[in-house]
Amino acid sequence: MVHDLQHVLEALHDETVAVKANGLSIRIARALPAHEADAESVVWIKPGNPNAAAIIAATPAPLIVCDEPTWTALAEAKTTKVYLLTPEPKRIFSKLVNKLLVRQPAPGIHPTASIHPNAKIGSGCSIGPFTYIGEATVGNNTIIHGHCHIYDQVEIGSACILHAGVVIGSDGFGYARDENNAIEKFPHIGGVKIGNHVEIGANTCIDRGALGNTVIADGVKIDNLVHIAHNVRIHANAFIIANAMIGGSTTVGEAAWVAPSASILQQLNIGDNATVGVGAIVTKDVPPGQTWTGSPAKPLSEFLATQKKIKNLPD
Repeated sequence: MVHDLQHVLEALHDETVAVKANGLSIRIARALPAHEADAESVVWIKPGNPNAAAIIAATPAPLIVCDEPTWTALAEAKTTKVYLLTPEPKRIFSKLVNKLLVRQPAPGIHPTASIHPNAKIGSGCSIGPFTYIGEATVGNNTIIHGHCHIYDQVEIGSACILHAGVVIGSDGFGYARDENNAIEKFPHIGGVKIGNHVEIGANTCIDRGALGNTVIADGVKIDNLVHIAHNVRIHANAFIIANAMIGGSTTVGEAAWVAPSASILQQLNIGDNATVGVGAIVTKDVPPGQTWTGSPAKPLSEFLATQKKIKNLPD
């Protein structure tokens, strides 16, 4: 796919972006790191990069997405390239590339997919090979890649993306023992409700609720190989990163960040805008806006103080 400058500007028609074109005409076919770019590439520069001028001078890419201070500081290449100036270069670069260069699966149901006759599939959806969808509801323009398994009583919103191998609606881990240690399986008769614009990474599993629903709100982004247990509630725009485990009936607040390989025990509350650090083992509630890490997890300041004491212990 090759796009001229006019197509680039049309893709950003609803954004406030300053364009420094200097009368140039360009064609964009690729998005690459600056050191790999060619004469039909677009690149972005992180604000505050101390090597920005050298990177821009060296790259053959004709289209640079950067902030205005970066552009202002340039001594060279101002008249030989086109610049999109924005305070958010990464986001604008992402939007541009997503609109112009990212190919999405065509709408339709692959012939090897199996769809329950009572399933409700919205318009514009793409259902990949060997995927099964039970008595579930899928909103408009949602993409479900191959080898996914969507159980009954699952609701998936519009404009979601489910990558390969996702399982939604399987039973949670719940059992009761009697005095002789005989085991009775606790019923899992709830469902899963997933909002709009949710992305779920490959081989992630989201359990159905036991007696209520597991709920994933609008805009949540979940990475690969994540386990979300029964009756978890994840609020809007939270990030759950690879290998994380969220125990049953835990709540994750709006815009919270759960880092890779973190484990959060059951029935806890992770506050809005909180951060759970890499590999943390969370055994207590994390207040809104705080960063906790370690095993067991504690506030970052306490964790760093402990690490300093350990470092200063005599050999």
